[in-house]
Amino acid sequence: MVILWTDALIFMLVFGVGALAIYMRRQESIQRPLRKIAQSSVGMGSLVVLVFFVLIGLLDSIHFKPTDGSSTEIISCLDAWATPLRVHGEKTYSAPLAVTLYSKEITVLEGGATQWDYPRLVFGGSHLRYPEARRLTDVIKKTIDGFARGSALIGLPILLYLGWWYKIRSPKVGQSSLSTSTKAVLVVLFSIVSLSYTFIHLSGFYHVLGTDKVGEDVFYQAIKSIRTGLVLGTLTTLIMLPLAIVFGILAGFFRGWLDDVIQYIYTTLNSIPSVLLIAASILMVQVYMTNHEQAFSSVIVRADMRLLFLCLILGVTNWTGLCRLLRAETLKLREMEYVQAAQALGVKQGMILIRHILPNVMHLVLISVVLDFSSLVLAEAVLSYINIGVDPTTYSWGNMINGARLEMAREPLVWWSLSAAFVFMFTLVLAANLFADTVQDAFDPRRSAD
Repeated sequence: MVILWTDALIFMLVFGVGALAIYMRRQESIQRPLRKIAQSSVGMGSLVVLVFFVLIGLLDSIHFKPTDGSSTEIISCLDAWATPLRVHGEKTYSAPLAVTLYSKEITVLEGGATQWDYPRLVFGGSHLRYPEARRLTDVIKKTIDGFARGSALIGLPILLYLGWWYKIRSPKVGQSSLSTSTKAVLVVLFSIVSLSYTFIHLSGFYHVLGTDKVGEDVFYQAIKSIRTGLVLGTLTTLIMLPLAIVFGILAGFFRGWLDDVIQYIYTTLNSIPSVLLIAASILMVQVYMTNHEQAFSSVIVRADMRLLFLCLILGVTNWTGLCRLLRAETLKLREMEYVQAAQALGVKQGMILIRHILPNVMHLVLISVVLDFSSLVLAEAVLSYINIGVDPTTYSWGNMINGARLEMAREPLVWWSLSAAFVFMFTLVLAANLFADTVQDAFDPRRSAD
């Protein structure tokens, strides 16, 4: 097993989230917002989508070297599972569900004669003897077959759950029907599993989303890009939060010269164009890895180090907004009666910060985390588009969009790489934004009476 830096940080974050969840279950002040989130159909439905993306990202974060010894390449569990998509490449572009290349070429017939035609794909539709006549029928048949299998796979557990609810659980709680949030979860779960199984089933016979310039499956690229988006959204937040929380609370509570120094630091950082700072930092990392090639012999190790450093730079440049918000909230809290009473009773300042100030600003921290996640995912796409983002060898939606801008200018138009990146990114960001709105409404003190 091979543990990359981002892999270790991701699983540390998972354990941290688990510990935080256990802690929050014991806090009565957190129970009301959590119950409100659980009652929201939009919030729970979007949470199911986020969990689905997270599971794919975790599966892609377990790396190892193949035991057969045929290659020294480092792959993930997702790569091993999607081996057919990874190895069944084509010569160049092919459209979604196509059986021929996208452009005409000179092909050599059996008798030695040449012909200007669309060459057959090596993998896509190779099981068809007469692809021109049977492709559409075969695609429809396999789509229905895949959807039926996926529906049966998730439908049976849902039916078992419904039977348990109406026969055992419902009489005990005195509730005759499922809540709207539970219905939303079941509908979203059924849709995700059924559609995913349909795509997986079709991928065994066709390139569902086509291939790129070098013949690599676009569906595989889009799935692999999920981990990159999640890493940038989560690890950047992990780096940003300690700086924002510590500096924001200290500046608001102690004021004076400490407040002036912290304000000077984040004002200075805000005055530096973030794009220039990121570009300079990425260039420094590239120079360092070039001068220490023996430590970065593997392509995936080099790409992982650049991804980690990009998270670090984004975290350093994005903590100032939350810090300013926490400073303002702490300035208000330090004047509250219970804080002044604690000071009058001689409670140590460190204990006041931990027991009284920090718990009362956590709702702002939680809201900021879920709101910043989607903006960081979009930031990766923008940075990769201008070639200062992740390594070009890293699968990311930004790299897909960056490569698609040249494809959009060719004739005939190649649209599927850009569309695939857009759909996957749109789904993740939309789910994150919907869940963020639910969290914001639940933790907003002004809505506590609702």
